[in-house]
Amino acid sequence: MENFLSTMQSTYPQNPSIMNDLITSALSSTVDKIDFPQALSYHSGKVRESFTLPNEKRAIVVSDRISAFDFILGTIPFKGQVLNRIAAWWFAQLDGVVNHHFISMPDPNISLVKNAKVLPIEIIVRGYLTGTTKTSSWYSYQNLDRKICGLEMPAGMKKNQKFEAPIITPTTKPTEPGAHDAPISKEEIVEQGLVTSEMYAQVEEYALKMFTLGQKVAAERGLILVDTKYEMGIDSEGNLMVIDEVHTPDSSRYWIADSYEERFSNNQEPDMLDKEFVRRMIVKAGYDVNDPDQDPGPFLTDTLRTVAAEKYIQLFERMTGESFSFPETVNAKGRIEVVLQGIESEKFA
Repeated sequence: MENFLSTMQSTYPQNPSIMNDLITSALSSTVDKIDFPQALSYHSGKVRESFTLPNEKRAIVVSDRISAFDFILGTIPFKGQVLNRIAAWWFAQLDGVVNHHFISMPDPNISLVKNAKVLPIEIIVRGYLTGTTKTSSWYSYQNLDRKICGLEMPAGMKKNQKFEAPIITPTTKPTEPGAHDAPISKEEIVEQGLVTSEMYAQVEEYALKMFTLGQKVAAERGLILVDTKYEMGIDSEGNLMVIDEVHTPDSSRYWIADSYEERFSNNQEPDMLDKEFVRRMIVKAGYDVNDPDQDPGPFLTDTLRTVAAEKYIQLFERMTGESFSFPETVNAKGRIEVVLQGIESEKFA
């Protein structure tokens, strides 16, 4: 990682006002679209820009975009760097536990990974009954007879209560523009030929292994890994491997462990360090999750963007034990594109 750390400020600003100033100054120079025409192919997701390279490799640029309610809301300063570095840290923890695609991190916003044929499903592992969106376990509990993805959740539970054992709730992974993820049962996945029964059994095995490790590591840091999303794919030799991201604040909910029991007993929402904070603030500001024609983007104010950036950075430091490094230059787009050129010439491959 020496190739990019030399361009970063090495000390974390302990003064909150300094950190706030650095975040505020970056509001107008966040990472959004990246140009890399030399790539063999290109795909733009909600948050990630994916560039196919020779030799069964791929460069993934994690932008500062934030998505919620199946919309891209805008950008959060330094969010891409936080997500990419947390994912890289977690992939290192998963070495020897499950197969995964991560190779190296040549830039704080870039991961060099193995190419994969992406499975057309996503796996959500839930440890607690919670959420605010229509795909959440809490919405299903209240509105769909306690049923989600072919499973019936126990009667008599309260919001934010822990399940007796984690449940797995898959969703589809549509590729059509504007299409949304939809809950699907294990049986439907196999019946529709999305994944074979043998492959799906391995997918669930991987997911539960990662979630068990994730909850253990989070607990050691005073956090609760509430739920998380996993994506998986097949490598060139037909092996299952974990792709995308693992246990980041975009793909996972994290609560503060110390205050959970008291707040749960008082019917208060948990203290959190994840994207759910943004969802709840947007709903509180007036967004109606039941209105399919309403755009939540305008509710993402600069004040909310700044607070969200601080929470992302706080989770990064608490989880990894590392200090967050602010870039010395605000031209992150230019820096990223230079590194991509180096990868293309196999400087980092």
